[in-house]
Amino acid sequence: MTSKLHRGPPFRAEHLGSLLRTEKLLEARHDWEGGKGTEADLKPIEDHDVKEIVKIQQDLNFHALTDGEYRRHMFWGSFWPGLEGMTEVAEPDPAIFRMYIPDIAAFTEAGYKPGETVICTGKIKHKGSTYTDQFDFLKSLVPGDEVKNIKLTLAAPNWYHLRYKQGQAYPSDVYSSDDEYFADIATAYQDELKILYDHGLRNVQFDDPNLAYFCSEAMLEGWQKDKDNIYSADELLQKYIHVYNRAVARFQATCMLVSISVAATSLTPGTSQRVSMFFHVSSDQLTPPLGGYDRIATKLFQELNMHTYYLEYDTPRAGGFEPLQYLPKDKNVILGVITSKFPKMEDEAEMEARVREAVKWMVKGSGETEEEALNRCGVSPQCGFASHSSGNSVTRDDMVAKLKLVRRVADRIWPGQP
Repeated sequence: MTSKLHRGPPFRAEHLGSLLRTEKLLEARHDWEGGKGTEADLKPIEDHDVKEIVKIQQDLNFHALTDGEYRRHMFWGSFWPGLEGMTEVAEPDPAIFRMYIPDIAAFTEAGYKPGETVICTGKIKHKGSTYTDQFDFLKSLVPGDEVKNIKLTLAAPNWYHLRYKQGQAYPSDVYSSDDEYFADIATAYQDELKILYDHGLRNVQFDDPNLAYFCSEAMLEGWQKDKDNIYSADELLQKYIHVYNRAVARFQATCMLVSISVAATSLTPGTSQRVSMFFHVSSDQLTPPLGGYDRIATKLFQELNMHTYYLEYDTPRAGGFEPLQYLPKDKNVILGVITSKFPKMEDEAEMEARVREAVKWMVKGSGETEEEALNRCGVSPQCGFASHSSGNSVTRDDMVAKLKLVRRVADRIWPGQP
């Protein structure tokens, strides 16, 4: 038995947004960033490749189309340049970082400096959207009645806070407390979402690996040992949830779907060949490995005001499906049971069985029928294919094969549904 017809996002077959770039685009962006080319040289290549990747998604019968994040260097890119009071630091002092935060630890252990460092240097104020051009071009490529389905991914509002030691994310003469800082961050996101909503965006996804760090025993142990911290890890997690809830408060009663992707393992092995340039470095460098969602499940599912959760479930490192018993009946989950890290193809029947196992845990907590719980699910790869533009060892052909697999698994479970 299958669930009733499902309309609108989230869809049965989904992906997380970032897709592999062509070599031509990578070379052009490298030249531009190195001062060898101009934006005028880069943009036509971006336009061409965005058109191409949209056509690929349409041909594969995906509906929450993205531009592959082709106009970004990193998955969190684009937001901070639209804010007054934020400054990029080219050569940051290592002393400003919490070295036990998983991505910072992995970079350091590998002998590299952390990725892009942006620090608050003045009062934060939204000064104009850096996403509208991306979105407007994307929506020009689809029929008018499909604009509501296309998806834009946004950076996590905690991205430029957790990685820095207490007191290093902003000057004390600018903000007297984290709460003041977070209030302006939330307001900036409200302003951004309002602009994007007015441009027609109805499907937005926050990409947030940081929330999963609160499941990491290594991170939690480091947190306890850090005498500079003025909160427990649980207290900071609560503050981050509050920031999110303030940021999206205006849109909970609208037709905008607000979702979040939370990677359970967060540092995915093999996601980049150039770890110095990419946040997703080898998880082999993390000991012990990050765990599943168990530790944060109640707060994540019941206190964070998101309609849909994209969760990583491609390996045992992500833990079991037990936390899904805490997912409320009015929320959806996209199960990332297919890996984007390696080209080996998963078995369709095994993937269907995993989805149905997840549904049983949802039913245990909600008391609904399996059919009703299944109606709140979809499938996807566990992560983007190119959270950093350089991607990984998976080829574009591999990526297309994986997306076809996602579509086949979705059709197997929900025949005839988008």
